[in-house]
Amino acid sequence: MNTTDQIARATLASLIALGLATASVPAMAAKGDFEKCAGIVKAGKNDCATSTNSCAGTAAKDSDKEAWVYVPKGTCDKIVGGHLAPDTKKK
Repeated sequence: MNTTDQIARATLASLIALGLATASVPAMAAKGDFEKCAGIVKAGKNDCATSTNSCAGTAAKDSDKEAWVYVPKGTCDKIVGGHLAPDTKKK
């Protein structure tokens, strides 16, 4: 194996590891004592899709009433403009 091949393999492995680590953050936040808090999100910082966008990180404006982020339970009610987002998961 030459040096270029080793560098390419190391780079690819790093990108895969970074992707796996990044993808697991919202899933870990969803577990435990967290709740969805809407109306407090900065543009581009939402945790999931709404009716006006298709994916996390795509909220177009600050304080969008539908865009939400995970916060520790009990804190959403303490934040000005924050309200609990409806749980859209099927039970």
